[in-house]
Amino acid sequence: MAETCWANKSEADFLEAFLHHLKIGDFDSLREKFSSTTHLAASEEILQELAKGNADFQQKFGFIFIVCATGKSAAEMLELLQKRLPKSRERELQIAAGEQAKITRIRLGKLLA
Repeated sequence: MAETCWANKSEADFLEAFLHHLKIGDFDSLREKFSSTTHLAASEEILQELAKGNADFQQKFGFIFIVCATGKSAAEMLELLQKRLPKSRERELQIAAGEQAKITRIRLGKLLA
């Protein structure tokens, strides 16, 4: 039901949802996330590149980089960000909405488990 509802939302709805996400390039949240997961550990350089990439992303598209980060290292997220940055705003909005759907599916699954 959540997936059907999400699929019928407008751009304004997507953008509203994106506003409530932490920025992937937010140093404090990244340091906290990766400090307890040594296999996903990130260098300061990668964290800085994520912060810069997200700032560039937000400037270009008007919203933050949205990715379902579950199980992804900082380096993997940086690679995804760099691959998505050249895309058109229209295409990126579709991708971000799909990533938001994945995040929601995971959160609802945990809630209902």
